[in-house]
Order: sequence, then structure tokens, then C-alpha cells
Amino acid sequence: MRNVHARLPLGALRVFEAVATTLNFSAAADALNVSPAAVSQQIKTLEEYIQLPLFRRLGRRIELTDEALELLPAVRDGLERLESAMHQLKQHRRAGPLQITLLASFLQMWLLPRIRSFRRQHPEVDLRFHTSRELIDFSRASMHVGIRFGHGNYPSLHCEKLLDDWLVPVASPELIKQYGMIERGADLDRFPLLESGDEPWSAWRATDQEMAWQSRAPTIDDSAGLLAAAEEGLGFALARWTLITRALRQGSLRRAGTGALPFRSAYYFVCPRAFLNLPKVAHFREWIFAAARDFPGPDDRGSGVTVGRGRRKA
Repeated sequence: MRNVHARLPLGALRVFEAVATTLNFSAAADALNVSPAAVSQQIKTLEEYIQLPLFRRLGRRIELTDEALELLPAVRDGLERLESAMHQLKQHRRAGPLQITLLASFLQMWLLPRIRSFRRQHPEVDLRFHTSRELIDFSRASMHVGIRFGHGNYPSLHCEKLLDDWLVPVASPELIKQYGMIERGADLDRFPLLESGDEPWSAWRATDQEMAWQSRAPTIDDSAGLLAAAEEGLGFALARWTLITRALRQGSLRRAGTGALPFRSAYYFVCPRAFLNLPKVAHFREWIFAAARDFPGPDDRGSGVTVGRGRRKA
């Protein structure tokens, strides 16, 4: 077995994958930062090893043989597994900061106001936050933990629900004084409504009956921007509970109606299962779940209506 592995042309397999992807020897050479002659030699080495042709030369074009098409998926899978294994070995180092990817709105409005307690408990852990709407491939990115807003369908990862969420109407105190409360079933055309694709005012209808209104306030496709506009008195917002509690406590926003609509998406703690054994990950996980347990939901939650689809990772 040892002699077989010693003869296996691993470098040639990487070159084969590059040529099969580009169907061009020169393009593959550029991608690998080698000469076209070196690419040709590696392909020749691989063809001699398996005793089969891998490419057909058709003038300036090349195409894969049937044998190459059969080999290619296994080569790609093997290279990806090797890359993932080596990356995870690097990430298992105990030294270095704890890298966390999460949504900008959640970082700004929920996590940062609480993070001092983690720093007091674990001053030895350096935190590095990366805000993104995109899901992370942990095998390629230098992340340890993700806090994601969605449905919990993150295959091949450790995934735990962290927080549920609700939609509640809010506005500045001055705007509520001017327009009044915006209860379920109210004539929405009477109010300046800040629209958002993921927090739609159509969810605030008391029934399935169609309601139309003419919004007199901006449409903002960002949760943090939506609440900033509401605090400026630009309109009423239907906002996520996790993002507004600090503003409610400080008085820059007030609840503008009774009731809380359960949101279909929730916050999830995700990471590769192997990373759970890293002390810095274990400390952060224990702390953030304790903070989530201490976070109160709205008093009038549980209407039985679910809204939203978690499309935006804001």
C-alpha cells in the first residue's frame, strides 16, 4: 500500500482537474501558475499511470474522454476533502482570535450591547466579528462560529436554535402622538409606513382580506436602516423584536400597537462539529446561550401566525 501511494501522481490529478474545468491547456497553466509544457507533461504522466487517454485533441479544442468523465467527480471530491481536512487542522489551533460570522443588524443591536459580560468572563479570548449576508463554507473560510437567521437547515454542521423572533410595530413617540396607535386591522393608508421586504406590513392585517395602502415613507431593505429611519420619525416600522428592545428601553422607539407576530425564521448557532471542542468556541457557545435564555420575549407573543421567509441575511 505504501508503494502504491508513493507512485500515485497526486500533482497530476490536480492538473487534470484544472484542464477538465477549463478545457484549455494554456488556461489551466495560467490558473496553476505553471507553463503549458508542464501541464502537458503532467497529463501525459497521469495517462501513462492509468493506461488510458483522458483528452481528445480536436484542433484547438479538447474534450474529455468517457474515462475522464468517469474519473473527474472522484478527483474533485478527493481534492475538496483534502483541502477541507487541511483547513480544519489549521483552524483547530487554540491560539488566535475567535472568528464569528453573523448579520450586521444582530451584531449591532443584540450582541454588542451584551458582549462586555463575555469579555469579563473570558478576557483571554480575542473576538473578531465578520458581518455578512452570505452563508459560510467553513471548509474554506477562516471562521469558527456562525450566527444565522433562517430555518436551521445547515447540513453537515452542528446547528442549535439560539433565539426565536417576533414582529411588532414601532415608531418614535412623536409619530405615535401625531397618528395614534396602529392596531391589527387598522386602515394602513392613514399611516406613513416604512416598508421592508422581510418585515412586510401586509403581515399586520387582522384577516386574509386584501388591504391596499399608499406608503408615504421610504422603503428600506436593511433592518438596521429601517429602525434608524423609525427613530428619526420618518414612519412606522414593523420590526423584529430582537433588534428593537434596546431602543424601546432607551425611549427612542415605542411599541405602536398591541400583539406580536411569531417570525418564521430564527437565529441559529452553527459551526463544524469538531470546532465544539475548541475552548474558545465552547466558552462563547455557553455564554451566548445563557444570554439568549435571559432575553425576554414580548409579553403578548404567540398569536399563532407565522410570517417572513428569512430571505435576507441582514
